[in-house]
Amino acid sequence: MISPDSQAQTTRYNIALGVCGGIAAYKAVEVLRGLQRSGCVVRVAMTKRACEFVQPLTFRALSGSHVVVDDYAPDNPDPIAHITFSQTTDLLIVAPATANMIAKFARGIADDFLSSTYLACTAPVLVAPAMNTTMWEHPATQRNLDQLRADGVHIMEPDAGEMACKTIGPGRLSEPDRIVAAALEILSASHKKDLAGERLLITVGATREEIDPVRFISNRSSGRMGFALAEAALKRGAEVTVVRGVTTVDPPLGARVIRALSAEEMAQAVANESGNASVFIGAAAIADYRPVQRAEEKIKKSEERLTLTLERTPDVLSQVAAQKTNGMLVIGFAAETENVVDNAAAKLKSKKLDAIIANDVSRADAGFDVATNAVVIITRDGNRVELPVMSKRETANRILDVITKLRSNGN
Repeated sequence: MISPDSQAQTTRYNIALGVCGGIAAYKAVEVLRGLQRSGCVVRVAMTKRACEFVQPLTFRALSGSHVVVDDYAPDNPDPIAHITFSQTTDLLIVAPATANMIAKFARGIADDFLSSTYLACTAPVLVAPAMNTTMWEHPATQRNLDQLRADGVHIMEPDAGEMACKTIGPGRLSEPDRIVAAALEILSASHKKDLAGERLLITVGATREEIDPVRFISNRSSGRMGFALAEAALKRGAEVTVVRGVTTVDPPLGARVIRALSAEEMAQAVANESGNASVFIGAAAIADYRPVQRAEEKIKKSEERLTLTLERTPDVLSQVAAQKTNGMLVIGFAAETENVVDNAAAKLKSKKLDAIIANDVSRADAGFDVATNAVVIITRDGNRVELPVMSKRETANRILDVITKLRSNGN
């Protein structure tokens, strides 16, 4: 197995740690600390019974994040936490996992936060059981474990030894360092390095076109999709430079970030950086128009109407596509509200792109500043990949899969 020390500070995975009720719950604290020492960001979910052994405050103090016990609780900041919690993680670990929770997972029962999270999770799952020896060896438990293995769940076999009930035999939670090592091994295997050697340049977020010192023209882009692409590309071995406009979320660690607030600044930054890029992804929502003149002083509210004269901003995507060299791939986004696929296909052709991602931003589950997306990826050979609603992180990986396929086809 990979030792935690060898991975320290080299990766930054997002881990969801589920803690079930049992005396071994206190060991989950050491699992959390071991993951953090290995460069992971850990969020914790607890069952109500787990709170009787270790208080949520302990995990909150160590993780720095809200600990979810009940997603309907008044203090829960996220009303759909079981979705966002599960779909923004690289690995779900349940340690300790009780016989009851294992049975729920195996049978698809979702009657609390942790079991609902499991059903909504698209990331790998590692389960570390802990229970009385007789419960561990019971045929029902073994059947449930077999079902989980068949479902692709990784099972961390418990250790043998003296239990809290003084029984001696298998069932004791595996040591925290072994759980951490197993987690890192799963993460290492599940994250491809198929973008090693690629240099991605990604525009992210919204631009602001100033009207006067206090007002501007902008849009609702949050940067979530662009940063998801940057994070996924980093984990797949690419070098990533982000030209960042205005965003409501932070860039991933490991990406080189260049700030650019206006369309003109973004165009200039891309021009300076594109010569060193092998893949350009235009995920930013760059304003199409800007005021012809910016007022030097705040415009006073005096007339009933104010007329602004606007002019086109630089078309960054077209400029990159027209000047690309050395096999650069140019990927665009089309944020549309009607005739989504047709409009995106027309944009792909007119700008001579290698691929375009059509995004219906009128949808509540795929528009601006939400955690999910639903897109259609169109390549220049006419191939179309339609993705259902999924997390933006998973969407990012599916987009990168198309890019690697384009590269392997000689593009």
